[in-house]
Amino acid sequence: MTQAPSTPPSADTQDGPLPRQRRTYSIGELARMFEVTTRTIRFYEQEGLLAPERRGQTRIYDEKDRVRLKLTLRGKRLGFSLAEIREVVMMYDAMPDGNRRQLQRLLEILANKRRNMERQLEDIRLMQLEIDDVERRARDVLDGLHD
Repeated sequence: MTQAPSTPPSADTQDGPLPRQRRTYSIGELARMFEVTTRTIRFYEQEGLLAPERRGQTRIYDEKDRVRLKLTLRGKRLGFSLAEIREVVMMYDAMPDGNRRQLQRLLEILANKRRNMERQLEDIRLMQLEIDDVERRARDVLDGLHD
């Protein structure tokens, strides 16, 4: 017995288009998805970076929250402060596809991060030279000691 091919339900009814189902996430799902703790997600919520819907004690996160968490975690990996992350996230909310001001500000933040990293690398290089010098002198003194 063969079945008639199924046709997708029509997006239009007599009352107009059917509402689209929006994807939602639990705090646990987001935590697993981004490999962070639920405590981390609650912290970002407390900081105003996420705004889940509440159903009793349950937090319901939507796609916007998922993207905001992704941007937040990416910003943290890049060394952004919470204030910088908040600024970028707010710009994203205002213009999800980006606009000139948003992109220019992001480039400014990235340039500042790059300058700071270059300074830190130079500091590390100088520290390594100092450690090498102290180590060399300690070895010379040790070699000159007679038991």
